Amino acid sequence: MGALPAHLENSDTGRSLLDPFGRAITYLRVSVTDRCDFRCVYCMSEDMAFLPKRDLLTLEEIDRICSAFVDRGVRKLRITGGEPLVRRDIMTLFGSLSRHLDSGVLDELTVTTNGSQLARHAKELAACGVKRINVSIDTLDPEKFRRITRWGDLTKVLQGLDAAQNAGLKVKINTVALKGVNEDEIEALLEWAHGRGMDLTLIEVMPLGEIDGQRIDQFLPLSLVRARLAGRYTLEDLADRTGGPARYVRVKETGGRLGFITPMTHNFCESCNRVRLTCTGQLFMCLGQEDAADLRAPVRASESNELLERSIVDAIARKPKGHDFIIDRRHARPALSRHMSVTGG
Repeated sequence: MGALPAHLENSDTGRSLLDPFGRAITYLRVSVTDRCDFRCVYCMSEDMAFLPKRDLLTLEEIDRICSAFVDRGVRKLRITGGEPLVRRDIMTLFGSLSRHLDSGVLDELTVTTNGSQLARHAKELAACGVKRINVSIDTLDPEKFRRITRWGDLTKVLQGLDAAQNAGLKVKINTVALKGVNEDEIEALLEWAHGRGMDLTLIEVMPLGEIDGQRIDQFLPLSLVRARLAGRYTLEDLADRTGGPARYVRVKETGGRLGFITPMTHNFCESCNRVRLTCTGQLFMCLGQEDAADLRAPVRASESNELLERSIVDAIARKPKGHDFIIDRRHARPALSRHMSVTGG
């Protein structure tokens, strides 16, 4: 009898990655850089010190680690940053990873981006098999966009959206709900996104990394936002899952889909199927915990994947049940000192 097809081999429980709570790890988020051409107020300080380039995994090493995860049953890869599309030669990584789509062992290769580089890369992303992307936009007011991102140009991002949709990419807009900043724009963002055939996902601000200012001043509970929207729209709960933490509703009046990511008011840990690889090769089993496994060392120690695979399996065996996110009102400090740009969005 001939060998099983690769996708059936990957479904073998002996090759699957199961955490201590029986959750199958099928989703890997990969930060390819901590650098970004924006400095969003809830994500970074304006004067950021980025990692030396020598500390970063090479694109070839990222491919090797991703491929080891795919061989262990991961079905979805999301490329993140920082801003992933600012990394030099990043499209060579998409082109290389696309072989797993062609073979059928990978269901989805996707990217989260601020949109600044989409006009340049959208067609090539589509050619590499990327079907849908997430784009972060927190306001449609150009001046407010500049204030939130510090360095961003909304016009350039909107041109990138046009390029993405013209290339056939399905776009989901991610919006961080910020108290006193964009809470009065959420209805307008919803109708704009749905009017263009794009999903919208609202995200609570997360206590990661030192920033200029206090997160307690930024935090807007999405339970309040949903209650307000329910007074204006008909929200129909959906069972849809896209592999991430969002819970979705259908907005009857627009026909579009609206997601809520609520790490603070209602965590999503019970169904967590994902881990995160940083641009330096650290594997975080939970976004809200400090425990990490070094995958750079085994990759560089041997051309064989034996050490790498052993490190991955050992790491997944330490995956915790849930995160420790809390906004510390008394000490005004983040739950974790590392920035989101280091771990990946």
